[in-house]
Amino acid sequence: MRILSDFGGTAVAGYTIAIRIIVFAILPAWGMANAAATLVGQNLGAGHPDRAEKSVWRTAFFNMLFLAFITLIFFSFAGPIIGLFTEDEQVLKNGIRCLQIVSVGYIFYAYGMVVGQSFNGAGDTKTPTLVSFFGFWLFQIPVAYALANWFNAGTTGVFTAIPIAESLMAVSYILIFRQGKWKTVRI
Repeated sequence: MRILSDFGGTAVAGYTIAIRIIVFAILPAWGMANAAATLVGQNLGAGHPDRAEKSVWRTAFFNMLFLAFITLIFFSFAGPIIGLFTEDEQVLKNGIRCLQIVSVGYIFYAYGMVVGQSFNGAGDTKTPTLVSFFGFWLFQIPVAYALANWFNAGTTGVFTAIPIAESLMAVSYILIFRQGKWKTVRI
């Protein structure tokens, strides 16, 4: 918000509308991620780490299909969706751009949210904490600032930093998850 505020009230308003729509649209995806965490905990507790891992990949795949569908909707209908909340041309322009750019990362984000929550289900809260800290605080915020100001991308730079960070975090989660150390966490 602070970085966007340098570009005026219409940038902040467009972003706010888009992010609220995004959060509303991904609620079912978070439900799937939480379900995967529960399945991981149950299967690890039952001594079936292979089933725990299989449930994560299966849930992540279905989550990806769901969010791919949402991406198509956001790309096809961003104007009418944002238009439900504003008639201001600049707010509309910023909201549409934000909705479309952020949804580009949904394919990766679908996997990232499921795998990230699965660490929690396994009792490994350290991994998602560290990935989130590095991904958001040490990567996304500086990249958003750099793209917006140093590379003169403006609001597009701020919006672009979101799917870049989310995608890199998802890749990090997947690489760490594949190592399998989460299967041996003792609570």
